[in-house]
Amino acid sequence: MNKIVFVEDEPEVGSLIAAYLGRHDIEVIVETRGDRAEAVIAAEQPDLVMLDIMLPGKDGMTLCRDLRSQWQGPIVLLTSLDSDMNHILALEMGAQDYILKTTPPAVLLARLRLHLRQAQLGQSDEAPAPAAAQKQQKLLRFGSLTIDALNREVTLFSEQIVLSTADFDLLWELASHAGQILNRDALLKTLRGVSYDGLDRSIDVAISRLRKKLHDSATEPFRIKTIRNKGYLFAPQAWDTQA
Repeated sequence: MNKIVFVEDEPEVGSLIAAYLGRHDIEVIVETRGDRAEAVIAAEQPDLVMLDIMLPGKDGMTLCRDLRSQWQGPIVLLTSLDSDMNHILALEMGAQDYILKTTPPAVLLARLRLHLRQAQLGQSDEAPAPAAAQKQQKLLRFGSLTIDALNREVTLFSEQIVLSTADFDLLWELASHAGQILNRDALLKTLRGVSYDGLDRSIDVAISRLRKKLHDSATEPFRIKTIRNKGYLFAPQAWDTQA
């Protein structure tokens, strides 16, 4: 059974969601205050953390940011605030997903299960491969760029590039398909388990942020290219030249 810590200050909401998820083999520990949540998470060591935004003591965005520096499990924001800016900010803070409280319970369950599966696959040792093969799968090199998935580190021309969890996952997905065009729908389905609705700009914002951090050109990007009306392409031969 998976375990979730749900930080939610409305007891009725916490109880209803805990009861529903409990019927589907997910144990839910509800904490009502943001300023107590970190201690509860450290004590319980859950498989996933779910946060409301409007919380007493410490708001969910700040809590997400503070947690991300000390806890590597998936973080999901569950909120009534339907705001593109909050959605983007949550992803920048390191959240895996931003879900509205109006989302049907079955859809919420499916998205939580997706994040739990992804986290478990990342930690799984059930199908061991030879050490060299394992290392190869966790390390990508393109000229001066090194992406180390095991330690979640990125270096470019010996400079360590600091990325949020969401940005690292996006870079890894692009680099794992170097030379291939990936559209927004494919990226959203892989990274967040949702389809592109024609309006979500979070991938575009994250791509722009990656380009800036990886010293790509903002006006004429040559490392992470925009292929008009198709998507984005990670250029494998573009990492030996300074921007």
